[in-house]
Formats: sequence, C-alpha cells, structure tokens
Amino acid sequence: MLSILKKYYPLRNVLFFLGEGLLIFLAISAVYIEFKGWETFSQDLVIYCLRALIVSNIFQLSFYFFDLYDLEKELSPADTVLLLVQACGTGCIILAIFYYFFPTVVISGPVFWVSYIVTCTVLFFWRILFYLIIKNRLFIQPVLILGSGKLAQAITHKIEGQTTPDGKITGGLDSGYKIAAFIGNNQPLANPRKAPVVPFGDSLLSLCEKFNATRIIVAHDDRRGKMPVQELLECKLHGIHIEDGISFYEAITGKILIESVNPAWMIFSDGFQKSKTRYLAKRLMDVFFSFTGLILSSPIALITAVCIKLDSPGPVFYSQERVGELGKVFTIYKFRSMVEDAEKSGYVWALENDPRVTRVGAFIRLTRIDEIPQMWNVLKGDMSFIGPRPERPHFVELLTKNIPYYALRHTVRPGITGWAQVCYPYGASEEDALRKLEYDFYYIKNLSTFMDLLVAFRTIKTIINRRGSR
Repeated sequence: MLSILKKYYPLRNVLFFLGEGLLIFLAISAVYIEFKGWETFSQDLVIYCLRALIVSNIFQLSFYFFDLYDLEKELSPADTVLLLVQACGTGCIILAIFYYFFPTVVISGPVFWVSYIVTCTVLFFWRILFYLIIKNRLFIQPVLILGSGKLAQAITHKIEGQTTPDGKITGGLDSGYKIAAFIGNNQPLANPRKAPVVPFGDSLLSLCEKFNATRIIVAHDDRRGKMPVQELLECKLHGIHIEDGISFYEAITGKILIESVNPAWMIFSDGFQKSKTRYLAKRLMDVFFSFTGLILSSPIALITAVCIKLDSPGPVFYSQERVGELGKVFTIYKFRSMVEDAEKSGYVWALENDPRVTRVGAFIRLTRIDEIPQMWNVLKGDMSFIGPRPERPHFVELLTKNIPYYALRHTVRPGITGWAQVCYPYGASEEDALRKLEYDFYYIKNLSTFMDLLVAFRTIKTIINRRGSR
C-alpha cells in the first residue's frame, strides 16, 4: 500500500498522512485505557481498536475534503486551528450519522469528548511541527540538476518555487527535494534560491559527495554530445540514483511535460500498457454503475428537466458531436445549461461567467447535474466514467495540428471525469488544452484500478468544493 501511495504522492506527504492517522488512533486508544483501564481494554481489544480506527478514518476523510492534506498551501497557525475545528466538526456530524446506522461501534459520550479534545490538541501541535519543518525545508533530499534549459526550469519551479515580481518565492515547499547545484556551462533559466552553478569538468561523484546529494536529475533539453555517460555510470555504481528529468518531473507533479517528451521515452518508459483483463473489468464496472446511476438519479433528472423548461425556451437535452476512442465520433448528451442556439455565431470555448449560461444552467454545472445524461453514453460504450474528457471534432483537428502527441489521448475511452479535470481548472484555450494533455498523458501512462479510484475520489472532492466548472 505504501509503495502505491508513493507513486502518486511525495514520500514525505504519505508519511505525514499515515503519521496523523496513527496519532488519532493512539490518542483515542490512550483515553480509552485511561477510562477503562488496561485490563478491560485488552480484553475487548478488537472492538476498542475498531472504534478508534473508524474515528481516525472519518476524521482524515474530513481533513482531506477541507484541503488539510494539500501541503502546497502555506497555512498560518490561526488558519490551521480554524480548518481543524471546521474539519473535526464535520467529522463529528458524519460520525453521528454513522453511529445511527451502526450503534455497536459507538464510543460513549465522556470517552468521545475527552478523546476529541486530546485529538485536536495533539493534531494542532503535530501540524505546527510539520509546518515548521516544511517552512524551514528540513529533512529534504538534495539533488543535482544536470542541465539548465526548459526541462530544468520546469523541475526547478516545482522543487524551489517561483520568484514573484516583488522578489518573494512562492511554492516549492512540498516536493521533499532541494536543488543542491546545477551542473552545466550555462546559467539556468530559473534559480530562485540561488543554488550554485558548477561547470562541466569536475567529477560528478566528487560533486555528489561535496553537496551530500544521492540523486542526479538528467534534465538536458538536447542530450546529443552532452551526456557524461562514464561519469554517470560511475555515480550509479557508487549508489547514486540517476533519474531522467521527464520521469522525475512526472513523479513530483502528476503530469508529463509534453514539450520535452520524445517517442523513445514513451516506448522505453514504464507504462502506456493496456491490459485486456483490466479493459474488460473496467467496462463491466462502467455498465453496472451507469445502469444503477441512471435509475437512482432519475428523480433528480426529472426535476432538472422541469426546471430547464420553466427557466428558458428550448430543449431539455443538449447533444453534440465529440471524438472518442480511436478517433470515433459519437454524440454526447447533457442537460442543456445554455440558452438555445448558444453557438449560432460559430465554435467558441466556454468562458468564465459565460453570459450564455442560464440560471438553472449555472446551478447544474456547478453541481455536475448537467452530466447525468452522459451515463447513457457510458452504458452505450461511447464513454467511460474515468478517462480523458472528449473534445469536439473541430477543436481536435486544430489541437492535433498544434500540439504534439495530442491524438494519442484517443487511445483510451474518454470519460465523464478524468485526471486532468480534477488536477487542472476548466480549460478554455489552446494553452489550457496543452496543460490538460500533460495530465491526460499521465493518466494513460499509469492506467490502473487504483488510478481510477483516485480520480473518482478527487472528483467527489471537486464537486463538494465547487471547483472547476464553467
């Protein structure tokens, strides 16, 4: 389980999450022991541990939806306290509902509220400690960057942050790495924390020893004639981890830098593999959940249809051609959220605060109710629940010409939601399409059941927090 989480999140973040869960569990268990005594606690160890585990899981779930595990955010102690109180309060409400249906796992009032106070106190100091560790960049791994171009710049922005016009550095706190030095004959395009630049000539192994680095990131934009192969091999034989810049960037960002990718990297890298067994299993789950979802959502769909007809003239449903798997064009169905003939003047991207959106349309877009009819597309086999968002033929033709590898996103069935949708705000330009393609490529490369579950979970969070819609 730890190895799977490490693939999608930095190790330090994973350890923070698991450590916090353990603290909640131990705090509740300690209060139980104080109230019941060790002998009673040990006799019913399983039920007491189960009760503590349920509280721990529900509280951490609440923390997740309150963005308390988004370690890129720099929260002050006051903000931390406020969010903890809100998240714990929400957790208590969820627990009350859970206890109503499963009364056998209820924690008695005195034990629960003492546990609540102890847990909140412990978590406050735990998070303040972690905040100070991140703020002072402690326990991070120094790396050497071999290169100074655009790929090195992208990696630097993620690891070290970016310099604002007023000279402040933002971001770069949650990667778990720091750049000890750049190796190359040119000044790097980005160097916000003024890491030293060492020209070629010195031994790479001696530089690793000097800067206490156990990892070298090869980030040349053009490697022809610039790869110190023998020195890199020597470092590898001495236990230094040598990593390709594109793969490293993928691991710390959850996306693939399209501008730096070449066909050889895609061919020889791990991933980009489609399993027939997984393909069939995913299809069976799509059929089951789309059929069930259409039945369960039918009351909401009926109310929505009535509201749309009362709000503005025009049909209830909106249909549009989209490009699906292997480039096949299909018709997608949604509840109409714009005025009739919204595109009578031609093809346009959706805009923020789009004036064409109706009053009911704004609400159903925000809550994603407008996408309920797409479960019919899933049931038919045009789409899946999880996958790259299908685009219109006009834009696909344009983007395929201007963006490298864009057509490869059609190697999998498109989805109602996807990795790009939960990681990147709504896109309305060619630049946005490129940025979203970076996430789509990451999804296609790392196809797995766990990846689909992760997307589904983050989609729920996106809907609850009302993000990403236009």
